[in-house]
Parts: sequence; C-alpha cells; structure tokens
Amino acid sequence: MTAGETVTETGTASGRAGSGARATVTLSIHGPLGVLDLVVPAGATAHDVARAYAAESGLGSIPLVQTPLGELVVADRPLVEAGLESGDVLVAVTGFHRGRAKDRDQRPAETGRSGALPVVAMTAAALCAVLAGWFASYADFDDLRWFVAAILLATGLAAALPGGRHAHQRTVAAPAFAVGATYAVLAAEGLYQAPAVVAACALAAAAVAAFARALGGDDDEELLVWMVVGAVVAVVCATVVLLELSDLVAWSVLVLLAMLATRVAPSMAVDVPDEALLDLEKLAVTAWSARERVKGRRGRIVVPEARVRELVARGSRTVTASAAAVLAVLGVAVPQLVASAEVDLDVIGVRCLLFFAGGAVLLAARSYRHAAARTLLRLAGLWAWLLLVVELLAVASPSWQLVLLGTAVGLGAISLAAAVATGRGWRSVWWARRAEVAETLCGSFGIAATVVASGLFRFFWEMNS
Repeated sequence: MTAGETVTETGTASGRAGSGARATVTLSIHGPLGVLDLVVPAGATAHDVARAYAAESGLGSIPLVQTPLGELVVADRPLVEAGLESGDVLVAVTGFHRGRAKDRDQRPAETGRSGALPVVAMTAAALCAVLAGWFASYADFDDLRWFVAAILLATGLAAALPGGRHAHQRTVAAPAFAVGATYAVLAAEGLYQAPAVVAACALAAAAVAAFARALGGDDDEELLVWMVVGAVVAVVCATVVLLELSDLVAWSVLVLLAMLATRVAPSMAVDVPDEALLDLEKLAVTAWSARERVKGRRGRIVVPEARVRELVARGSRTVTASAAAVLAVLGVAVPQLVASAEVDLDVIGVRCLLFFAGGAVLLAARSYRHAAARTLLRLAGLWAWLLLVVELLAVASPSWQLVLLGTAVGLGAISLAAAVATGRGWRSVWWARRAEVAETLCGSFGIAATVVASGLFRFFWEMNS
C-alpha cells in the first residue's frame, strides 16, 4: 500500500504538502498491512505518524513505531528531535515493544539472590558467631560454654537447611556457627594445643558445609570452598599435632598455602571444557559463539546463552569465596605465627615470610577483575604487612621506629599516586611486567622463608652442629 498523503500538525492526513522542503519529512512506513509513504511536517510526532498509518491502511489499532534496528521511537517526541530525516524507513508494529539485546543484557545476572544487604547480613552473622564462641571460651563456668556451643551449633544446623528467600546466604554462613561452637568448647585456657583447636574448628566447618551442600541446590561454590579449605587446614594442623611438631610449622604452612591459593583459585574457576564455551556448529565461520539454538544441523552440542551466563556466575562465586578463605586463613595464622616465634632465627624467618607473603598476595590481587575478590585479597596482604610493622615497631629503637614510619608513609604516598593515575586511565605494560616479576620473586622467596620460619632450617642446623 502506497500513499502520497501529508500529515498535518494535528496528526490528520491531508492532501497538501508543506510549503518548504525543510518544513516536511518524507518517510516510508512498513507495517503489517503494507508500505505507506508519508510526507509529514517536521514537528509531527511518532504518535501522529502511527495514527496516520492506522487511518490510511485500515489497521484496527494504533501501532508502535520503530526504526529498522528495533529501537522504539518515543511517541510524543518530534521526529526531527529523534534524528529522523527525509528518506528514512520506519516500522509499524503491533503488540509489546521488545528492547534491544544490549538493553536486556543489562539486567542483573542473578536476580533475587545477589545484593549488598543479604551479603552484609551473612558476613555479620558469621563474625558474630565466631566472636560468640571466642568470648564463651573465657567463661568461668563450663556449663555456660557448653550452653553457648549448643546454641551456636543448633543455629548453624538450622541455617544449613534449604528453603526461604535468602537460603543461599544462610547456608554460606552456617559453617561459621560450627566454628564458634567448637572453639567455645575446646579453646579453654591452656586446655589444648592451638593447632588442635584450629583443626577441630576447621573439621566442624567442613562437616556443616557438607551437610548444607547435600541438602541444597546446585549453587554450592561457597560451600565447596568451605569444605576444601576446612579439610586442608584440618589435615595440616592435625599432622603437626600427631607428629608433635612445633606450632610454627602449622602456621607457616598455612600462610604459604594461602599465598599459593591466590594463583590456584582463579585457574580452578575458569578451567571449563571447550564444549561449554564454543559453538561447534559455527566454529568454522565465527571462531566461537554462545548463541542459543535448539539443535545443530549436524547434531553437535550448542551451549545456550543462559548456560554461559551461569558458568560465569559460578566462576565469580568461586573466586570470591576463595579470596575470603585466603583472608580468613591469614587472619588466623599470621597472629599465631608472630606470637609463636621466640628463637632469633625463627623470628627472622617469620618476618621474611610475612613480608614476601603479603607482597605476593597484594601483587596477585591486581590481576583479579572481580572487585570483591580483589578487595579481600588486598585486605589479606595488608593484614600481614600491618602485623609485621607492629612487630618491628615493638622491638625497634626510637630511631628505627622513625625510619619504619617514614618508609611506611612514603610507600603509602607512592601507592596513592599510582592509584590516582590508574583511576584516570593510566596503564603501563612496562610496570605490569615488573609487577609480574615482583610477584614471582615474592612467591619464590616466600617459599624459601617458610623453611626458616617453620624451624626446619634451625632443626637441621642444630642437628649438624
């Protein structure tokens, strides 16, 4: 259907064109009942054009007007302000408007479960559970400690049960209640060796995490991290106790494992099979694709777009949970390591280990693209360095204290300048390569410092002397 009609300023069709070429716009409207050519005033709106198309074509309802790319033209906006010119083509559609793909992709990937408030509440509940067990361990009455432990354990088991709006956050926090309950019972003053208490707490956390994972759904990356970290910590600390080794061995090994985990965790999160990322049907044409199709022409597997989004979300949760585990392990092991070192040679090894481990964790954080994981790793590295500075200030003379404070202030100023430059878009391949070399050196020296900090070097030295 073609018509050489003109839409007046009120939106009705008439037989007259505008007095000047600049006062009118020539458009072609493609719709369900054919094509209609219109000459409209420059001040006409998309609603006027849609009403004219409905009147001329005999369409029963006023359609929506879109561009050929699917962008909706605002109904009450003049065509000139919408960027339309003479000769443009519009599409009249009926029904609901479907936004562009990039607009639809801007919605959160995990609607209904992600959010700042549930995560903050989960973190606060976990910290409160651990603090409750810590305070209960100093109680003078055994009955009070057992009562607090029973309350924490029952709460943790109840939180591990599925169901509810924020069941995922509850199950993630549930193992922390088991840690608090175990600590309240076993950490009475001088009752057990510290690695034994940590091993029992880690084993309890892993058990509750396994219980929650068995009852929950498929989104169990955080619980899996709880289980793996709890099992590793329990094995390390229990081995030290059974072999009657020094406590330095347990804390040094845990610091070393936390440092190495910053590089192992991302590789585990992104290690996925090729068929989960490649559209084998289109591999020869587009190299890779994640477009959703029911079935390929040759029967090959084509991964839906939702599956790829789910894969990315699972990797993000794994990396964040691993970074939180690194922070928790260093938060417990670093103070114990500093307090356990008494011999001068061991003290030197502990200081070197804290310096290189903290530097390796801080340098590894720069390669993380997930903001939460990067922040957690930076807190872990700064925690190790903070306790190192406090320990050095406690034994240093006044003159050396001034030197240490000046050095810390200078390094902080350099870090601030680098952060401002990076925030303004500064990037340097040269500095990135140097940071990679520095991270490798910190990791290598950290492994070597573990031998001294754990007392192994002193043991062989005393044995041969």
